[in-house]
Amino acid sequence: MKLNSLIMIYLFSLVLVLSAQEKREIIDLTYAFDESTIFWPTQEGFQLIEDFHGMTEKGYFYSSYGFKTAEHGGTHFDAPNHFYENRLTSDEIPLENLIGNAVAIDASEECEKNRDYLFGLTDFEKWEEQNGKIPEGSIVLLKSGYGKYWPDREKYMGTDERGEAAVAKLHFPGLSEEGAKWLVNERKVKVVGIDTPSIDYGQSKYFKSHVFLCEKNIPIFENVANMDLLPQKGFEVIALPIKIKGGSGGPARIIAIIN
Repeated sequence: MKLNSLIMIYLFSLVLVLSAQEKREIIDLTYAFDESTIFWPTQEGFQLIEDFHGMTEKGYFYSSYGFKTAEHGGTHFDAPNHFYENRLTSDEIPLENLIGNAVAIDASEECEKNRDYLFGLTDFEKWEEQNGKIPEGSIVLLKSGYGKYWPDREKYMGTDERGEAAVAKLHFPGLSEEGAKWLVNERKVKVVGIDTPSIDYGQSKYFKSHVFLCEKNIPIFENVANMDLLPQKGFEVIALPIKIKGGSGGPARIIAIIN
């Protein structure tokens, strides 16, 4: 085959790839970190610490900052060792476990009526009746609709109080232990995420969904943003958490790519 023909084939293929990419919509599922970012009541908020901002003596502009944050606040992920000993740490999770086809399961109507709602088998069966079986290896995102309250702490998590005593006043939806077991055992999902502060509901005392998922080395996404922009299926998720050696989680930049 002549060189010109090969070049034409390459250029045609490139056009097809670029055209396909232009049709794909990218959704940012991450809240920005600032002074309003929501953290657990026992944790300090995010702090941006200025090192320098302005014109230097040599006449050029320069800015540099440090920051201070807990692992678990804002849009973040939980590594399995967060709730189970001797499981994968933040730096040990293979990237392929954080990237893949995803589905969004919407129970926002139920969650609006009941701040302590638990996602479970009824929600999953309803989704499958409309969309077919949840594919093996999926990233499952649970939509409570509470993202509309961000960053109002009282509306989003049930209280704007701080400290240990405030934990008992938390009210927001989560995933039931039975639901977590079904997703892993019956559908073999690889990640579960939610648009609330925790995969366990606000009134949880034993964090059984956390414990089960972490035991099975399933990462968890929490405080996922913009779920109202997602379809029920037909999209991919890419999550790139900060890589903390030995860490139990950390801030994550999560995006969805709608096919």
